[in-house]
Amino acid sequence: MRSFAGRDILSLKDFERDEYYRVFEACDALAPHARNRRNTDLCADKTLVTAFYQPSTRTRLATEAAMHRLGGHVEGFSDAKMTRAGDYYQESIKDTVHMLEYYGDVIAMRHFQQGAPAEAAKFSSVPVINCGDGWGEHPTQVLTDLYTIKKELGRIDGLRILCVGDMRMRTMHSIGYAASQFDLELDLVFPPDMSPTAEWKAELEARNTRFHEVASVRDCIDKADVIYMEPVVQADYTKSRVDPADVKKGLTPAEYKVTRELLREKAKPGSIILHSLPRMDELPADVDDTRHARMWIEAFNGVVLRMALIALVLGKME
Repeated sequence: MRSFAGRDILSLKDFERDEYYRVFEACDALAPHARNRRNTDLCADKTLVTAFYQPSTRTRLATEAAMHRLGGHVEGFSDAKMTRAGDYYQESIKDTVHMLEYYGDVIAMRHFQQGAPAEAAKFSSVPVINCGDGWGEHPTQVLTDLYTIKKELGRIDGLRILCVGDMRMRTMHSIGYAASQFDLELDLVFPPDMSPTAEWKAELEARNTRFHEVASVRDCIDKADVIYMEPVVQADYTKSRVDPADVKKGLTPAEYKVTRELLREKAKPGSIILHSLPRMDELPADVDDTRHARMWIEAFNGVVLRMALIALVLGKME
């Protein structure tokens, strides 16, 4: 197995099967610190730099919380408009990263441009972690999702995942790539104007990822072990910020919604729901009280997973 020390985490295309399990082993070792709300000194001599060119609640705060739990230090920005990278000067990624690499030991980047973290990695002497790049990928979120599935269902192989939402989204891309390393089957449910790109489908087929395109959640929810959701009413991920007035809310068609009634009528008793959040009306709040909901456990695991990645890339675990 390749070492994680000094490695960039940019895409799940780069991950091999045994590497997923190594990350999960590191998660298990570090989870007690997060569960007991106690910090370790594992990364006490290290600093994380967060470079978030796009708004974030969970990913940024979970990444920062992970570094704090590891005993390390955090600095960075959560709004590029407050920096020279986003004001009048529009400083290039190259120039920005050449500075950031001297301010810390690992850089966590979210950007509205697909491929921006990979570009940053070309100019950085320290590891870069992709925390979401436009319509590209979201490796840390999907690693969190897979770890949650493993902990909740006891395995990853042999499961069927219902993916419902916009198939152009970075989470959908990453889970498709990850599925190629496991015995997983995907059912994809999406509005016609949010269909998977021909390029992405060709990549999945080339990787022997098994997937089916289905018209409605109702048509396949009875087969799902995992219901993996994203909104179909959402922001444009190619922009740094979207005015809420420009987003229409409360318009999710029934074909792409998972309700309490639908779960009771058709879902497997032991199936679980994952949603990286935020949500619109595709997953009503009353679903949170059902045995299927795992969104909040997923949030906890997001800290643990990022603790593991940071410790591994900084060479604190091997």
